[in-house]
Amino acid sequence: MHSPFMRSPALRPPAGAALSHAPDPRRRLLLSSLALLALAGCGPEAPKLHGMDLSGMPTGDFQLQDTGGQLRRLADYRGHPVMLFFGFTQCPDICPTALTRAIEIKGLLGADADKLRVLFITVDPERDTPDILRAYTQAFDPAFVGLRGDAEQTRAAAQSFKVFYQKVATGSSYTMDHTALTYIIGAQGKLRLALRHQQTAEQCVQDLRTVL
Repeated sequence: MHSPFMRSPALRPPAGAALSHAPDPRRRLLLSSLALLALAGCGPEAPKLHGMDLSGMPTGDFQLQDTGGQLRRLADYRGHPVMLFFGFTQCPDICPTALTRAIEIKGLLGADADKLRVLFITVDPERDTPDILRAYTQAFDPAFVGLRGDAEQTRAAAQSFKVFYQKVATGSSYTMDHTALTYIIGAQGKLRLALRHQQTAEQCVQDLRTVL
């Protein structure tokens, strides 16, 4: 098998023949790619993050109700950095760990903590009623906001942020598999960062101070 950038021997011009000046499109594509890589290497270094830099990616949105019944969209929190997490109240490990870490992050932010809005969107509205969701989020921090919708609104919100979730049967009940990333949206409403579940609170704050 020949390399895509090598010509078959049958296509080589005979010795002494004039070469065509028409550029090989494959070679031109390769040279263009190398030029772009060279230009990228000359630019400023990307910030070193523990999480995933999502700057420039489309920002998702949602139309969901808070636990008081008020319809909320992401624009309602414009002017504040937002920490957004998808989960469910019966989650045995991932969700309580993420929300506990959010408390630690606020503590490390010091005077900047009051600017941060922490939003928890349930992917299990079937069981997470407004009362249950309110009690759950406020058990971590009274300022945390729980959001829920019907099945279609929940699906739309998750798809908007490229979040996966799925009901998994467990005996006579079920649990939920779901994406374990925490999304950070800047005060101007732009998606900036995804914090990985395994990051420490200190690493998360380092990332926040880098991109916000």
